[in-house]
Amino acid sequence: MNLQVYSETGTLEAVIVHTPGREVSLVNPQHREQLLFDDIIFETDAREEHLRMLQIFSKVMPQPDRVFEICDLALQTLDQEEARIFFTDELIRSLPETSIRYLRRQLIEFEPATLLEFIVTGTTKQLPHFTIDPAPNLLFTRDLAAVVTECIILSRAAKPARVREFLLMETIARFHPLFSSLKENIIHIGEQDSVEGGDILVVSPEIVLVGISERTTFSGFMGIAEKLLKHRIKHVLAVDLPKKRASMHLDTIFTFASPDECIAFPPAIIDRTNNISVFTQQDDGQIAVTRGQSLKRTLEQLLNRQLTFIQCGGMDPINQYREQWTDGANVFALAPGIIVGYERNTETFNQLALHGYEVIHQKEFLRQWQDKPFQCEPGKKLAIAFQGNELCRGRGGARCMTLPIIRQEELH
Repeated sequence: MNLQVYSETGTLEAVIVHTPGREVSLVNPQHREQLLFDDIIFETDAREEHLRMLQIFSKVMPQPDRVFEICDLALQTLDQEEARIFFTDELIRSLPETSIRYLRRQLIEFEPATLLEFIVTGTTKQLPHFTIDPAPNLLFTRDLAAVVTECIILSRAAKPARVREFLLMETIARFHPLFSSLKENIIHIGEQDSVEGGDILVVSPEIVLVGISERTTFSGFMGIAEKLLKHRIKHVLAVDLPKKRASMHLDTIFTFASPDECIAFPPAIIDRTNNISVFTQQDDGQIAVTRGQSLKRTLEQLLNRQLTFIQCGGMDPINQYREQWTDGANVFALAPGIIVGYERNTETFNQLALHGYEVIHQKEFLRQWQDKPFQCEPGKKLAIAFQGNELCRGRGGARCMTLPIIRQEELH
C-alpha cells in the first residue's frame, strides 16, 4: 500500500482515527487545563458521536476497511520487542523529570495490550502503585503526523501532555508495515522545536501551508520547509497566526472544502494581511523568500485560479467567533466538495448552502444510502452535518480527528 496525500480534498482512501475511550473519563477537572482541555467529556456520548461520524466515512470511502484505529496499529506494532524498546527509551528520554526510567524493564516486558493501556490511560493493574496522567488528546490524530505527497512529517508535541501520543505515532511509523512505503521519506522535527499536524495543509502536489501558531514554532517550520522543498514541493507558505488557544492550529481557522473553496474564520484569515511568507525552491537550489499580501491572494497567484473563501459563522461577528470556537472552520473533506462538520455550526452551514452545497444531516445521509453504494452526481456538493456536542468539548472538529494517509490525486 503506497501512502500518499497530494491535496486536502482528494477522495479519501485511508485514514487513521481514534474513537475516545476510558482515557477521557480519567480527566480530572482540576487538571484539565494541563491536559489541554477546556471542559470534560462524557465518554459514552462522545464515543457514540465518533462512531456515527465513522459510519459516514465508511459509506463514502471506496474501501471502508481502510479506516484504521490507531490503537489497533499500536497493538500490532508493540508486538515487536524492538518497537517496545524504542518507545520506552524515547519516553524516558523525553520525560527526564519523571520516575518512568525506573520502570524500563517492566514496560519493555509488558504484553502489548498492557503497555498500550498504560500509554493511553496512564494506569494499569500491572503497576498498582504508579500512575501518570491519561492521554485524552489521542482523539485528535491529525496532530500526530502529516503525510505530504510521498513523505511523512512526524510531529513533535508542543506540550508535555501529548508526548506519549506523538512517540506512539513515531513508533508506529517506524515499525508498522503499513508505513513501509514512507520509511525512506520520514521528516523529523528538531528536539528544540515543535510542529503539530493541525498546522500543515497540503494545498496541491507543489504547495504546502504551515501555520506558525501556538503549537508550531518558526524554527520548526524552517526545518520542515527546507526538507519539503527537497522533496519536489515548490512552495511552502508560512501563515503567521494569533498565538491564542482559540486558534491553536491553522486548521482551527481555515480548511479546504473543495479544490477551489475554503472555510475561513474572517478575523484571523480574511481580514488579516501581511502575515504570509512564501518559501520557494529555485533552479539553482537556493530558497527564495517573498511576502504575500493575504492568504487568499497568495494562493490564487500560486495556483493560477480563483478561490472562494466561505465565512465561518456567516456575516455576524458574534456568530463568527461562536462557531469558530465550536470548530465551524474545521471541516473535513471526504472527496472534492463532500465535507463533514459539526451540526451545531448552523450559520456556517447556511453559508455553505448559499455556495451551492446541499446540507444534509448524518441520519438522512445514512438512510438515503443505506442499501446502495454511495455515488455522488458530477458537480454536486454535499455538506454532511453530524452531531458532536460532546466531541467539540475537546476543542477539535472533524479535521482534527482524522489523519489521512491516502488520498486520490486530483486532476485540474
